Order: sequence, then C-alpha cells, then structure tokens
Amino acid sequence: MMRIPFELAETVAAVVDEGTLDAAARRLHITPSAVSQRIKALEEQLGRVVLVRSKPVQATDAGMAVIRLARQAALLEHDTLAELGADPDAGARISVPLAVNADSLGTWFLEPLARLSLRHPVVFELHRDDQDFTAGLLESGTVMGAVTSRATPVAGCRVSGLGAMRYEAVATPRFVEDWLQGDRSQALEAAPVVDFDRRDDLQNGWLAAQGADPARPPRHYVPASNDFATAVRLGLGWALLPTFQSREPLDRGELVLLGGDPVDVPLHWQQWNLRSPLLDAIADEVVSEGRRVLAPLPV
Repeated sequence: MMRIPFELAETVAAVVDEGTLDAAARRLHITPSAVSQRIKALEEQLGRVVLVRSKPVQATDAGMAVIRLARQAALLEHDTLAELGADPDAGARISVPLAVNADSLGTWFLEPLARLSLRHPVVFELHRDDQDFTAGLLESGTVMGAVTSRATPVAGCRVSGLGAMRYEAVATPRFVEDWLQGDRSQALEAAPVVDFDRRDDLQNGWLAAQGADPARPPRHYVPASNDFATAVRLGLGWALLPTFQSREPLDRGELVLLGGDPVDVPLHWQQWNLRSPLLDAIADEVVSEGRRVLAPLPV
C-alpha cells in the first residue's frame, strides 16, 4: 500500500506557506536542494505534480490534498503529545491557520483566540478574506477552520451557526448636509460611497433597495476594517458599518443613520471534521463568543 511520508507532506505545506523553496528550506532547517529533492521524490511516488513553480509557489489539486494531510497529521500529533502529558516549549507550539472576514477580525474574533492562547500551546495564522470566500480556504487545505457565510458544510468539515453581523447605513451629519438633500435616489447616485474592495457588494444592495442605481456613485476603496470605519467617520463617504463599529459614534452624534432596513449577514463556523481536542476547544470558544455578541441567526 502506498504511503506518504510525513516529512514529504510537511515540506509541501512549508513551500506553499512560505511561497518559495528557499524560504521553506530556512523554516525546515534544510538546504533548498533538499527541499527540491523531497518534492521530486513525492511527485515521483504519487505520479502527479504537487507544486506549480510560480512566484509565489502554488499547490495543484494533488498538492492541496497533501497539504491537508500534513496539517491534519500535525494537529493529531499535537493532540497525542498533549494527551501523553508532553510540555512543549514556545518553539514547539503548533500553528493553527484560520480564515476570518475582516469585520469579524476587527471586532469580536480576537478575544476568543486570546483566551485560547492562555490555555494551549498554540499560535494562530489568520487569513483575512470576505466571508463569501473563506470556505474556499478550507477546501484547499490552507486553513483548519473558518468564519464563513456558507451554511452548507465543506466536504470533510462540520458547521455551527455563529450569528448575524448587522450592518446599518451611516454617514457624518456634515456629509448628509452636503450630499443627501433633495431627491433621495438622485442624491445617493451622486454621493461618494466607501467600499471595502471591489468584491464588497453590501453598499450596492442597499442602494438598489433605495431605488438608486449602484453603478453611478463615485467610490473610495479602503481594504481594512478599522480604516474603513475611520474613512466614514472622517466624511469621505457613506457606508454600511457593523453596529459594533457604529454604535458609539452614533451615540456621540459623530454619525447619523441614513435609514433603510439594516442588513444582516449570517456567519457560520466551519472546521475540519476531526476528533481533535485542540480544534474542538477553538470551536467552543469561537462559537460561544459569536453567539454572545452577534445577532441571532434567522430561524
């Protein structure tokens, strides 16, 4: 029966994580030639190419499967050592890659991770992406768990509901005075909008609901959650902000609501379907925090 040696799978994961063979060699404390030889040996054994030698290096479908194996084996090794009472030093902490959307990362997501780091020898590698795309990082084996809008489990994963991130359209009083007087739809089509990036369609949906053409307004792009909120507070444009970020500025009168229905974005936690005490501990903390601070999911 064919077997995949762990050190070869680990090498593939290191190359993709680091982006180059040289960087992976430094991480693994071997030479770049040894990294190349390991990759070649694995590809010959599998009869498939596992890496595309681009910049950065990328995994093929076969490589993604090998990376999932490497991460799962590392996680199970960690759990076994913990069960045996091993006490690894800081250098032996397991790295757990997770995916999260920017607004969760900028508001509630770090607190449960901080609590976990006090109890477990773990470090986190966070991948930030839109909640509609984080599930793809699970499918590729890049991450072990993800905050995602996807309620249907990714193959090999299990899912738990977190709650809904509520957004409301806001702007500064001065912005409203300067831009949003007179005919509502015409004003909205002329007023500058702040978008996170070109995949951010929250503002477009709200504009359409107000009878305005989403293609007409000028747009700022601010791809960082806290800076995005700051741009709105400084009057660059209007946007939908999570209530986490808008509540206090609204109370102080720095922002005002633009009306319209709030937008609720359902969020779920998906993780590999492994019997892992560490992964279960992460899920317990993240899910309990999400359900505590987010709006309830619609029934």
